[in-house]
Amino acid sequence: MTVIVLTRCPAGLRGFLTRWLMEISPGVFIGGPSARIREALWLEVEEYADTGRALLAYTTDNEQGFTFETHDHKWHPVDHEGLILLRRPKDPPASSSAAPRNWSKAAKRRRYGQR
Repeated sequence: MTVIVLTRCPAGLRGFLTRWLMEISPGVFIGGPSARIREALWLEVEEYADTGRALLAYTTDNEQGFTFETHDHKWHPVDHEGLILLRRPKDPPASSSAAPRNWSKAAKRRRYGQR
């Protein structure tokens, strides 16, 4: 089983992937191509993704039963004692919680709750 998830990628790349995989939701492709075809598809995704992001997950013979690769993704795969985990970047420092001056009272309540 192979799963490819595309975010902000060209429509032509999505059309290209539909030749071998089924698009079950916008940008989400699944199928069962051979390892050689999967690698060729991933090379095309990396080449034509432009400013978009891509994630490839596929079954393999390891402890987890699958592995994955990323392209221009903020989360990066990390090997932790034989398990592949995704490392998320630390959150940026919180900005000031003050609402902009031009917001209505109702908008401030919806965004920040009752004060």
